[in-house]
Amino acid sequence: MVDRRLLGLAAAALAAAAAFLAIGLKGNIAFVLELRLLKLAALAQVGVAIAVSTVVFQTVTGNRILTPSVMGLDALYLFGQMLMVFLLGGVGYVAFDPQLKFAIEVLLLMALACALLLPMLRRRLDMGLMLLAGVVLGVLFRSLHSLLARLVDPNEFAVAQTASFANFNAVRTDLLVFAAVVTAVAVIVAWRARHVLDVISLGPDTATGLGVGWTATVTGLLLLVSALVAVSTALVGPVAFFGLLVAALAERIVATRRHGVLLPAAALVGVTVLVGGQTLFQHALGNATALGVVVEFVGGLVFLLLLVLGSRK
Repeated sequence: MVDRRLLGLAAAALAAAAAFLAIGLKGNIAFVLELRLLKLAALAQVGVAIAVSTVVFQTVTGNRILTPSVMGLDALYLFGQMLMVFLLGGVGYVAFDPQLKFAIEVLLLMALACALLLPMLRRRLDMGLMLLAGVVLGVLFRSLHSLLARLVDPNEFAVAQTASFANFNAVRTDLLVFAAVVTAVAVIVAWRARHVLDVISLGPDTATGLGVGWTATVTGLLLLVSALVAVSTALVGPVAFFGLLVAALAERIVATRRHGVLLPAAALVGVTVLVGGQTLFQHALGNATALGVVVEFVGGLVFLLLLVLGSRK
């Protein structure tokens, strides 16, 4: 049954991709297809990166409500970008090689994420404290981002402003190859660690008793999550609740927490929702509204629903 569900999700993802490429195709077909393929590749990467990072992060924290974005990792990435604009200036920031700049931002995000999140995981805070810590961290980094934005020249602020909001219509195709390498490596590592993730989901005490080196394993998984968050945020901007929506849908569809099934299911759901949603809004609704707004709204409702259901247990 599970295999058939995964096949159904794969078919849905392929159908969404085919519709995205074929609907409204006219004019210089080769040129249009090239542009759509680049955008499709970027959307697929974002869907996979957010889905895998959310599933891994929820397993590590032992909480189905927490996501990297809820814990402020995307706000941390945006703060790093604004800090680079502040230090280098608008001209220096633009002149900086995009791939090198992205690599530096990924490494900084990995280091800071581990420094901030590992102490909380070691102390095994409950859900309420983790949520509160995530809100505080998110507010802190967004406040620092706003402070730097007020200190820089308005023209320099405009350079980094476009990255502060999710925009699925204007993906960063200049980072596509580098981001694809990072995403592929992270997904392979997550897939190879799927059985370890199953053990970690049992809790730190049980996992340690079964031979898992808790600190080293969790540190490595947080580095993986940070890299994937950097990829998704760099390509389309911050998306707070999309990962929560995708992970919840995937878990309901496959009805299992086994990561050998849940990881590919979440990735396929992420691709289907992003590509299919972009196709719908672009061709059926004529871009009358933004996909990011709708995704965040539905994801926020799912977040509140899970929070209420969790408080009743």
